[in-house]
Amino acid sequence: MNQEINHPLPKAYTEIDLATKASGFTMASDIQTCSLLRTLAASKPAGRFLELGTGTGLSTAWILDGMDAASTLVSIDNEAGFLAIAKDHLGQDARLTLTLTDGGEWVQNNLTQKYDYIFADTWHGKYLMLDEVLEMLNKGGYYIIDDMLPQPNWPEGHDLKAIKLIEDLEHRTDLVLTKQVWATGIVIAVKV
Repeated sequence: MNQEINHPLPKAYTEIDLATKASGFTMASDIQTCSLLRTLAASKPAGRFLELGTGTGLSTAWILDGMDAASTLVSIDNEAGFLAIAKDHLGQDARLTLTLTDGGEWVQNNLTQKYDYIFADTWHGKYLMLDEVLEMLNKGGYYIIDDMLPQPNWPEGHDLKAIKLIEDLEHRTDLVLTKQVWATGIVIAVKV
């Protein structure tokens, strides 16, 4: 066994990847993480999905690829140029709602919403407003974060934030947690 992805890529993945590289966006989730996102998405039929941090839509494409026809995905980002790439390549999918907004503002305005799957790939829902976002997770729902192993683009001191986040998650009694030292460092939690 190896870490190669030996199954079909999502339809729009290659085009989004090329547009991502041309845009200069360097914070996209790696392909191993994206493959896991798709697999976990397939476990939530008729699910309500939330992605905090669309970026250019690379991970969004994988989540959509794992979702069934009755599922919906809300994906938010605050960078119009990057979100436009996602919209150009994925915007025709009726299951997807792409929203240009500040993460904190969106969370504050949607506190009563509930989701079966949350991929928190930005500050809000990960390093900021963690409690609020975890309250949005249904019992049995997945909370997923990546980039928990040191990354070359981390600013000085970010490692301490990552350590604190992991400690906060480990001390919660409402989550069953698995930390994976794989890909960029992934945490998967299930709400109990």
